[in-house]
Amino acid sequence: MAASYEQAIQNDIRLELGHDDCRLFRNNTGCLRNDRGRIVCFGLAKGSSDLIGWKTITITKKMVGQKIAVFTAVEVKDKGRPTKEQKGFISCVQAAGGFAGIARSVEDARKIMEFMGKD
Repeated sequence: MAASYEQAIQNDIRLELGHDDCRLFRNNTGCLRNDRGRIVCFGLAKGSSDLIGWKTITITKKMVGQKIAVFTAVEVKDKGRPTKEQKGFISCVQAAGGFAGIARSVEDARKIMEFMGKD
């Protein structure tokens, strides 16, 4: 079975950006019935992004030389639109200071992870 275009974009993003100062992991979400008929949900949270991880940045001035991991969430779409829950998750991550957004290409993902703060 051939992978969807969206899966191909996810794989390209992980291969291109998921090394050195950035780590990205596939976050499958959903619910299934187990062998006893109980619903089991999996994934980080409803609406959480396809790729979850962190980008390491070095703090300047006050914390010279110290590194921190900044939470990163990339929702990958080819032609589809994000759900209300996905938009909410992205907004939450951004409001907390993380890197988050919707990517339709490796370049989009790279832009999401650019530091937008002021020195």
